[in-house]
Amino acid sequence: MELKEPQTAASLAAIIEAKALGHVQRLVTGINEINRVRPGDLVFVDHPKYYAKALHSAATTILIDKADVEIPEGKAILVSNDPCADYNTLVRRFMTPFAWTSELPAIGEDTVVHPSVVIGTNVNIGNGCTIMPGVVIYPNTTIGDRVIVHANAVLGGDGFYYKKRTGGYEKMVTAGSTVIEDDVEIGALTSIDRGVSADTRIGAGTKIDNHVQIGHDTLIGKHCLIAAQVGISGACVIGDNVTLWGQVGVPSKLTIGDGATVLGQSGLIGDLEGGKTYFGSPAGEWKQKMREVASLGRLPELVKNWKG
Repeated sequence: MELKEPQTAASLAAIIEAKALGHVQRLVTGINEINRVRPGDLVFVDHPKYYAKALHSAATTILIDKADVEIPEGKAILVSNDPCADYNTLVRRFMTPFAWTSELPAIGEDTVVHPSVVIGTNVNIGNGCTIMPGVVIYPNTTIGDRVIVHANAVLGGDGFYYKKRTGGYEKMVTAGSTVIEDDVEIGALTSIDRGVSADTRIGAGTKIDNHVQIGHDTLIGKHCLIAAQVGISGACVIGDNVTLWGQVGVPSKLTIGDGATVLGQSGLIGDLEGGKTYFGSPAGEWKQKMREVASLGRLPELVKNWKG
């Protein structure tokens, strides 16, 4: 999330009553969570496991719950008792208003939008698109040219991102956007969550089947095929020309290389190299996995012979 007017690290510390250390007068130009940080951003961290990752990330201001850390040169830290809650406070303070109004979206030429479609503020739809009945397009969504969105799809819903608290969960404020590039087709009842602080992006020419879930901040490349009931978690990076067949499951923060194919009902547990075909749960190269399946079929006979 970019700030309309940059703030100093010290001024942000004053808002949340945190202690500012290091280069406290440096400008903060954005607020992002760790998966999408850039130079000038503020990021939060509240677990020792991720201190080093946050401090040495591209972010230049770190909201943290520990004062006695080595501050990288040129950076600032804001010491807080509850970085997650204070991060949410800052996001709410500076995020673009998120509203449903009668304001007309920007709609290009030769685009057909069914009367039952619901569209939020700050939505842009390109030329030659077809938006079918029952589609819900949340605020801060951009749709390119020649995009087809089938019935009851939801574009730009909140990210599934929570901090566990005693007695419940605190919701992370979702302040990002959704970008659908040119020539994308999105199937019926598919849900694409917007970014928590940046964007969720579907690359040009990608085709998505019915009943697909795509999580917050995920980046999907160009000309991918994603079949029915695929579930893709948040903050994944999927390259160009990737094929995910039905019911494939992709956990958060994984990367799938260009040209990879994942066969149906496979479950990933790690990154996948491009240009290969994968199968199974946990997913592996399909030929090896098929040999394993064939071997399992012989298991009753092997056990019987072993008992004999």
